[in-house]
Amino acid sequence: MEFQSEAKKKLLVVDDDPIMLRTIRGWLSEDYDVSVVTSGQTAFAFLKKFTPDLILLDYEMPVMSGAEVFKKLCEDESTSSLPVIFLTGRDDEKGLEEIKALNPKGCILKTRTPAEVKQYLESFFLSAV
Repeated sequence: MEFQSEAKKKLLVVDDDPIMLRTIRGWLSEDYDVSVVTSGQTAFAFLKKFTPDLILLDYEMPVMSGAEVFKKLCEDESTSSLPVIFLTGRDDEKGLEEIKALNPKGCILKTRTPAEVKQYLESFFLSAV
């Protein structure tokens, strides 16, 4: 990121796959303050104590899906204003339409390169100013 003197933006990454969490953290920790959790339930516990600037949320998770987590975030006054970008391995038209219908701030395919993910997030934060 250009502005090294600014505090790093805080990201919360929610994904049931520990390898994906380590990968994303590795890609982004130089530019962002990255926290990771492995479930929607853990995310809600985290959000009671900390407020991230952005949530990267896996769309397909067991127990509580990303869609369910997103809906609960939107319904709760304390988290409804938090921006959410879905992470997904689904690149089929039906899956992407399901995600779009929820109206998140965006969607990143898990097949993207580290540079593409960083560019996406940088663009998101620049447009959010």
